[in-house]
Amino acid sequence: MELTREQLAKYLDHTNLQPNATQEDIQKTCMEAIKYNTASVCVNAHWIAYVKKELENTTVNPIAVVGFPLGATSTNAKTFEAKTALLDGAEEIDMVINIGELIGGNDEFVQNDIHSVVQEVHSKNKLLKVIIETSFLDNSQIIKACELAEKAGADYVKTSTGFSSAGAKVEDVALMRKTVGNRLGVKASGGIHSRKEALAMIAAGASRLGVSATVKILSEN
Repeated sequence: MELTREQLAKYLDHTNLQPNATQEDIQKTCMEAIKYNTASVCVNAHWIAYVKKELENTTVNPIAVVGFPLGATSTNAKTFEAKTALLDGAEEIDMVINIGELIGGNDEFVQNDIHSVVQEVHSKNKLLKVIIETSFLDNSQIIKACELAEKAGADYVKTSTGFSSAGAKVEDVALMRKTVGNRLGVKASGGIHSRKEALAMIAAGASRLGVSATVKILSEN
């Protein structure tokens, strides 16, 4: 697949989720995103109001993560976190599922957990991505997570937080795309460090990429 730098940039959620990120670090992330005109800047919810202001009068969207990175907070906490981030200016929310409940076979809980956040996000006409953390899952569980996210009304399924044992894999992205068809977006995130890796994820079916190596990727030929 051949994409210009400008085209590739619009696949990228330029990400800084480090717990020790300072305001100066977040500002640098925003300036890089504006320079390359990425799809978004993805940060922890604390920084959303600041990022919203930094990205004013640009086409770069602010994104907040919710229930991050473990997914084991309560449904009420996730929903409130999403509500607060939206009030602070988030245009998209990336939430982590309750991974243990998925693996334990509690499908109803997982679907309801997602749906509660979906309702909050969609009430503001914004997008919800659901992080399923593929490194913990086998293929049948990846399929199940995608199916539950779709039933709950999510807009995207996403591979990873980037804080687990492994990030996105081409074969997982392909499986997720096969499962959701063209009905949902697929976001590959974690461990994407080069243009070649980014293009491989897109070829496998990713419609968005979460990356912190944005400058490196977009500087390569």
